[in-house]
Amino acid sequence: MKPDARKQTYFICRGDCLEPTVSSVVSEYPLQLIVNGREIATLIGSPHDLRFLVAGFLRLQGFVTSLQDFEIFSVCEEFGTANVRIKGELPERLKPVLTSGCGTGITFTLPEVNKADMTHPRQSVRHSPQQIFTLMHELTKKADQYRSHGGIHSAAIGRNGALLLYAEDLGRHNTFDRIAGEALFKSIEMTGAELVTSGRVSTEMVAKASLMGISIIASRTSPTDMAIKLCDQAGICLVGYVRGGAFTVYSHPEVIEEFPGSEKIEGITGVILAGGASRRMGSNKALLEVDGNSIISRIYRTLSGMFHEVIIVTNSPLDYDFLPCRKVPDIYANFGSIAGLHSALTHSSSAHTFVTACDMPFLDHSIIRYLCHLQQKEGFEATVPYSEGGQEPLHGVYSSACKDIFDGAIQSGERKVVDILKKIHIREVTYDEVRSIGGQSASFLNVNTPEEYDGIK
Repeated sequence: MKPDARKQTYFICRGDCLEPTVSSVVSEYPLQLIVNGREIATLIGSPHDLRFLVAGFLRLQGFVTSLQDFEIFSVCEEFGTANVRIKGELPERLKPVLTSGCGTGITFTLPEVNKADMTHPRQSVRHSPQQIFTLMHELTKKADQYRSHGGIHSAAIGRNGALLLYAEDLGRHNTFDRIAGEALFKSIEMTGAELVTSGRVSTEMVAKASLMGISIIASRTSPTDMAIKLCDQAGICLVGYVRGGAFTVYSHPEVIEEFPGSEKIEGITGVILAGGASRRMGSNKALLEVDGNSIISRIYRTLSGMFHEVIIVTNSPLDYDFLPCRKVPDIYANFGSIAGLHSALTHSSSAHTFVTACDMPFLDHSIIRYLCHLQQKEGFEATVPYSEGGQEPLHGVYSSACKDIFDGAIQSGERKVVDILKKIHIREVTYDEVRSIGGQSASFLNVNTPEEYDGIK
């Protein structure tokens, strides 16, 4: 079995933004070892030459000394199981088994990963890149201060870049145990904390961090592929290669705050609706380029500079894997824009949500800020502007109270957004009012047909 070299899209943080990059990572493979009908260990290692790994493990445990000691030797790579029968009996009680990785860490069972409910994210707090750089710098300073020789791993937890606990050990995973133990003795709450480590991040380390309630794991080196998958399941942001003023984000990039220095609107989430079929365009209009960037990239860039959280509602998340934000599906299939609005409010973590369609390449900051200001100041259920062509429900702000209204409408089979809006207490913003704030009418321009697209290229 060869190492899995499939490439995935991750994100490199340089400065204030996340840039997509395609790369592969080191593979990690769990192999359940069954000897004489007893499961004695799960070996975690690289996915090549597994028969050598199994035979060598049993030899060094003292169970076999030659090939003649094996009666059955079967390794099933598809199911991750090694089934071995040896001459002689296993001890009634087996000693704890050394796990993979450096050092002498001992694991009796690999902890279950706490799976996150992504409808309600594990964490609503965003972390700035500077907090990660600062905490890694503090880890390096501590390591330089306490380390008397090489070959020692270190780890630390902190909040907002401030170091709380530090540990070092021969084994990288042992440093996590030491931190968890010290936090227990000192009654330090670890939920939502950031964890930085000097070593490679593997599955057992993710499992332990998940039990600790960690929000971010950051390493000076790379994670394994399975560690990435586990972090994705657990809702943990996994960061690697923190060095030289940059790092790579391998899971949950939405946790990293882009453009942290900009003036962001509090209490409102930005949502891009990208669930349309683009029938009139004949291709995915969100991916059409304007001035060298896809329309949806332009929209995302605008919203990420204005809101702490940006979400894309789409039933095709892989189409937008180059954007570092959460992608969520429609909860009701085949109900058009109303289903998109309903999903936006369901998945938003804010009391209010600004919603825009994925085909509006020229969004205007001043108009969006004005709509959000009215929504929060005047307390309407929704704030919807008018353009020269009429009402613009897919360029408006909605309170969470609208979710139940949209849900009821869908249950009743209603599809037209304009009809459903009549049931909502709306602050209507006239076109004259929009123009009076200096907003650009192009903010409402959407691209539905090839002819419209040709007119803006």
